[in-house]
Amino acid sequence: MGSVKVRACVLRLAYFLGLAILLEASGIAASVTPPTLTRHNNKTRAVTENPHAKRRMRTLAKSRAPRSHHAVTSATATHPATAASAHTATRRHHYYERFYTSSFASDIVEGDQTRGEDPIVRQAAIDALGNMNGTVVAIEPTSGRVLAMVNQRLALSSGAQPCSTIKLSVALAALSEGVIDAQTQVALGGRSRMNLTMALAKSNNAYFEAVGRKLGFEKVQYYAHQFGLGELAGYHIPGEQLGTYPEEEISEKLGGVSKMCSFGEGISMTPLQLGALVTAISNGGTLYYLQHPTTPEEVANFQPRVKRHLDIEPVIPELSDGMAGAVAYGTARSVRLNFNEESILGKTGTCSHAGTRFGWFASYANTDIGRIVTVVFLQGGRPTFGPKAAEIAGRMYRNLYDHNFFVAGATGTDLRKVNTPASQQ
Repeated sequence: MGSVKVRACVLRLAYFLGLAILLEASGIAASVTPPTLTRHNNKTRAVTENPHAKRRMRTLAKSRAPRSHHAVTSATATHPATAASAHTATRRHHYYERFYTSSFASDIVEGDQTRGEDPIVRQAAIDALGNMNGTVVAIEPTSGRVLAMVNQRLALSSGAQPCSTIKLSVALAALSEGVIDAQTQVALGGRSRMNLTMALAKSNNAYFEAVGRKLGFEKVQYYAHQFGLGELAGYHIPGEQLGTYPEEEISEKLGGVSKMCSFGEGISMTPLQLGALVTAISNGGTLYYLQHPTTPEEVANFQPRVKRHLDIEPVIPELSDGMAGAVAYGTARSVRLNFNEESILGKTGTCSHAGTRFGWFASYANTDIGRIVTVVFLQGGRPTFGPKAAEIAGRMYRNLYDHNFFVAGATGTDLRKVNTPASQQ
């Protein structure tokens, strides 16, 4: 009997030594006191002297649990392999990540230059944004005129990681190069496959990682520059700062071109740059310089300025299906909480950096009368994410609708003169 008890004691000791090795490999052993063996009721029992050990073990277990939808990025993984890929790529975006900035602010319109803005659009944007720490930029897609820019300090800042809105640029590049079409099934790992429409609607990272690798960095960079990333979007807009687009592929440690294409790793984009790109998508390929009139006289004498014409009209319908899907059943369906119309197309983005979370939504209203481009950018803590930005955009569209904005001539410009691509008429 004594030998049996000794063997049992040895086995238990071996078990706890193995546990100590596991904890050390997990990076928490240094703070956990090794267990000691005591006798109680004729049984050998492990007693952890550090009272915080069990709590740390629970934290370790949680860190291995599946993350929530918005824990990683705005991407929605529909397959376990996809989820694993997204988690590996963005370990810092855990659901228990600590944020050090507020999602709410007051006096966000202080200092805004508004005399040249459309009063209906501006008020609709202000009411929709509320006290969220963010900016709303509304653009007339037939001319590049900024109809409203709420919180101009943030809108004209040096920008932020574009998160999943970078997928619009990557999709246009891949479609233009013939690497994919809207129905091309891309392998995501295992037996899971997905096409462009679903990948945009669900904001799937693994899809765009694969497409980015097929394109290669040089082509991804070339098209990004063509679409206006890495250069000023505005024409003589005072205070506008420049986002950044790397001249070289980011390191493999950060994920290389695949992570640049899935959620914009290493890239800084401004709301104006994103607005200019979506304007070109909306109008069939004309990339305008954005102009922000500051007086009624400038509005009266306004003349559009074309930066360049993009050869994207043939592929816009393939892109539009995914943007429409995002609002109908994907990551941007929160738009429909406030504006349940079939005419909104958009793309969300969610990610975080250095304790600040970013939430993006870029969209346009494709009505029978005309179109307006809206970019919502939020930054802050946990309440900040792409679907929240989409909800704000939906609220703004509802405000515009209620004030009869979608009527010809409502902004002083006949919205029926939209340069609609023949493929979309």
